[in-house]
Amino acid sequence: MNDQPQGAVGIGLVGCGRLAQFGYLPALELAHGVSLVSVADTNRSRCNQVAPGIPAYESLGAMIRAGGLDGVVIATPTSCHVADARLAAEAMLPALLEKPPGLDLKEARELLDLRPQPWLAFNRRHDPDLVELRSKLPRAEPLDLLVELHYRRTGWAPFEMHDDALLDLGPHLIDLGRWLTGSDIQSVQTQLLNERRAKFTLQLARGRVQARCSCDRPYREIVRVRESAGRELGVFGRGGIIAGILGKLRPTGKNPLVDSLVKQLEAFGAAVRGMPPSQPLASVLDGLAVMASIEALRRSAAQNGSPVSLTSLGLA
Repeated sequence: MNDQPQGAVGIGLVGCGRLAQFGYLPALELAHGVSLVSVADTNRSRCNQVAPGIPAYESLGAMIRAGGLDGVVIATPTSCHVADARLAAEAMLPALLEKPPGLDLKEARELLDLRPQPWLAFNRRHDPDLVELRSKLPRAEPLDLLVELHYRRTGWAPFEMHDDALLDLGPHLIDLGRWLTGSDIQSVQTQLLNERRAKFTLQLARGRVQARCSCDRPYREIVRVRESAGRELGVFGRGGIIAGILGKLRPTGKNPLVDSLVKQLEAFGAAVRGMPPSQPLASVLDGLAVMASIEALRRSAAQNGSPVSLTSLGLA
């Protein structure tokens, strides 16, 4: 990764936590058209551990001042996202910002004022299996979706994580609902919300999404799409107990999220070069839609699970 291929987009990665270690760094080795130039983290020893031989800095600002960057990937803790995105914008550097865009809707709205605005890293939009599933769905009929995302946070062992399950995993599920149906969320209803688990319903212009997520269960992802009459249109599944056992018996060394990150990085590289990516990246407006839904879901939980309209709250 130290020798930048000719014509490749030079990427700086800020945040050398588990997502970088098991996701972005192996993905950067596989992605075409991008090359890792430098890394940054407040813990310099972590940089050297996960990216040996790569120039390392103690902050995004120091990495930017060192130069040589065409774009940055921001994988810092959520509390740092807005500040890091602002630093990148002030340096006129394109940025790919990990989800969620901020701690709340107010922070996410601050990204609207940045030039250039960052792209949002909703990597499930770039998962080859989910891209194929989406391509087979009707573009006009109402759809009924079940989406689930679970993992065991203690097994992932993040260095710094203070987000509850809704802020940690909910953004992926909310964005999947919008992306798969091609429609906006009109109202939400929360059935369960605590630190480790969330269960909620999204009413969209083109159907309904039933979503469940947790950070205290074995890794599993599920997407099931039906038409309004009940006929199944497609299923995506990954993980589960059996897959976890087989993975321990026959480890491949590659995390399941790497393939989607490879495609996302390639799309980022194309966007930096001013070329249309094969699969468009999520925008700040997509991030705002997700954070507005999270805001509404928290209000629904505070109102004992009553439905909350995003329009009536001025959140749409």
